[in-house]
Amino acid sequence: MSALHRWLDRFCARHPGFGIPNLMKYIVIGNVVVFLLDQFSNGLCSALLSFSPAAIAQGQVWRVVSFVFIPVSSGSTFFSRVILLAISLYFYWFIGNILEREWGSAKFTLFYAVGVVLTILAGLATRGAGVTMFYVNMSMFFSFASLYPDMQVLFFFIPMKVKWLAWLDLALFAVECVRYLIGGAPVLCLLPLVAVVNYLIFFWPELAGLLGRTARRRRYTASKKTVNFQKAARQAQQQKGYIHKCAVCGKTDTDYPNEEFRYCSKCNGYYCYCSEHIHNHVHIQ
Repeated sequence: MSALHRWLDRFCARHPGFGIPNLMKYIVIGNVVVFLLDQFSNGLCSALLSFSPAAIAQGQVWRVVSFVFIPVSSGSTFFSRVILLAISLYFYWFIGNILEREWGSAKFTLFYAVGVVLTILAGLATRGAGVTMFYVNMSMFFSFASLYPDMQVLFFFIPMKVKWLAWLDLALFAVECVRYLIGGAPVLCLLPLVAVVNYLIFFWPELAGLLGRTARRRRYTASKKTVNFQKAARQAQQQKGYIHKCAVCGKTDTDYPNEEFRYCSKCNGYYCYCSEHIHNHVHIQ
């Protein structure tokens, strides 16, 4: 996975003109146009653009890519469909532009193209059943949530961090796969996997680094030295009224609340120093 990621980075660096600037703008415009045409044709436009292996085999080759512009909308009334489509298109346009600024046009275009190719392959296996751009959009959301996990969005008017929404979507994918397995259609599990695989192809090194940092932080927090230090700090605060005290000048965090205190790793013991003496003291052995 890492080797593939490095190859993709090299490809994007060597071919900066490969990308389509403002790609999501054209995707959104295409969705809006198809949605409007559907209202006048009773859905005929989407029917002509949808992914269908049988129709492609008969020469309707545009269906290989035209399904990208079919809007993924729901709602029982025209007004509800318009509102839901507007919200979803704005959201995907928003996160798509952020990813393009973060990665560059070449990498983001390649990310979207790989998602489309994975969707086509899954669609061939499912004979066109359930093929939409929903899962490509979800892989885009997973990447956004990994880059900005603490950003808050409104979920049914409730502020929620995007990382929790990403975990919720992943759980729903798992439930969806279980439902397909129970229903005797395991091949449909390939569709949710499009989002996960596309995300891992482009985000695996960052994800591995994040998991590694989390594991190291947990080991450090659980280490004996850290536990002993935290215990000593609590005892010092209860007995002496402060936590940090400079071993050179005697400043404490109680008397100087805005002072920064550090502990020296070269001293033998838990010796604390203020910002003035952390780099200007004799190491205690």
